[in-house]
Amino acid sequence: MNTVFGFILVLGVLILVHEWGHFIVARLFGVRVDVFSIGFGPRLFGVKRGATDYRISAVPLGGYVRMAGQDLSEIDSGNQAPTGATDELMSKKRWQRALISLAGPTINLVFPIFLLTGYFIVKGQPYPKYEDKPLVIDSLPRDSPLASAGVARGDRIVSLEGKTNPTWGTVETLLEQGAAGKTYHLVVDHQGTTRSVSVSTTGMPSPELVFGYPPEGPVVVNDVDPSLPAKAAGVKPGDLMDSVNGVHMDSWPAFVDAIQQAGGKPITLTVRRNGELVKLQITPQRGKNELGETMWMIGIHRAETKPEMAIRKVSVTQAVTQSGRSTWQDTLMVVDVVGRLVSGKTSPKQLQSVIGIAAMAGKAVEAGSYVVVRFMAGLSINLGVLNLLPIPILDGGNILLLSLEGIRRRDFSLAFKERFIQVGLVFLLILFAYVMYNDVMRHLPFRS
Repeated sequence: MNTVFGFILVLGVLILVHEWGHFIVARLFGVRVDVFSIGFGPRLFGVKRGATDYRISAVPLGGYVRMAGQDLSEIDSGNQAPTGATDELMSKKRWQRALISLAGPTINLVFPIFLLTGYFIVKGQPYPKYEDKPLVIDSLPRDSPLASAGVARGDRIVSLEGKTNPTWGTVETLLEQGAAGKTYHLVVDHQGTTRSVSVSTTGMPSPELVFGYPPEGPVVVNDVDPSLPAKAAGVKPGDLMDSVNGVHMDSWPAFVDAIQQAGGKPITLTVRRNGELVKLQITPQRGKNELGETMWMIGIHRAETKPEMAIRKVSVTQAVTQSGRSTWQDTLMVVDVVGRLVSGKTSPKQLQSVIGIAAMAGKAVEAGSYVVVRFMAGLSINLGVLNLLPIPILDGGNILLLSLEGIRRRDFSLAFKERFIQVGLVFLLILFAYVMYNDVMRHLPFRS
């Protein structure tokens, strides 16, 4: 039930937001809107206000805004050819039509800022409870300047940039200001002896890890890849990762880095199973992760665990700032993934269809309101970025077509535009089928 409710809630709201973007800019330019539909196919119910029929349609996998006098090559244009009336879409200038197409993805990219800001103002800003913990060094990456300076696991930072008794939250605040090329001055307590240390992030591939991996929480195994070494070594779903080569693991990034540091040499993996510690010998092997990066792997997938959260009250300014920063970072991440997909560095097998989205929506509903809000924000950004791709049938494809017509200063023929749309439709249908197949196989209990 949560899956159905979450899917309807999340996708319904995001489709509404996307189509509202097209609608509001179309009305701004004086275009008459005949239909505003959530879903495709036969009309289930709705209400007519003025010239517009606001409806819910039978297939809840998208939506559309049908404008008066749309180009007949568009799949949601209906059968009414443009008459040349001033309130029809094709009577408007190309740049106006391009802005109407651009409005939907744009509102998807902006919506998370309003969504998160509203949540932060009403409920407060959730944050991991570990940010309140003293800044005690846990796991350090291979290129850590702290390790080079002799700082070891268990050492406590008693002063950071002049602030005494800093916490992991202090680090988070500093990192928000940027960490690349920075020098930090700190006082370290090692078993009762203090000393001053200065470290620079210059040359670090991941300068945000200058203080090591934060204690996000234990790693729990969700499933084990039968083709990789962990399965043969005896790792089982439900195991809790305790240590690698005797070093305690308290976060997934620290665990991954420990595997990389082994460099393909055999490791001793200690797991907690049914309350007991079990030692396993595993030799990592080379493989590609979900981003297409070659790395050492043992073949486990972690359970979707989140650190324990707390709430803090924030001002309106803080809420807007944090929402904007989060939206920008998520947008850059989606753009990076799309770039990897296009370049072939990441496999399209990692994409999620409506099955995967529905499952994630259900889990989000179970996890609570903040997880739902974050999921909606992330999905909205995905919709915004993907709709801007220059693929026929998508908004980006329509913008591309209008741009080309603007360059040549005349419209393409109806036959050309129909072929253009057909190519995009076939491509998306094939991609949809491929992603759906992989999603189904991923959720089957006997998958390999």
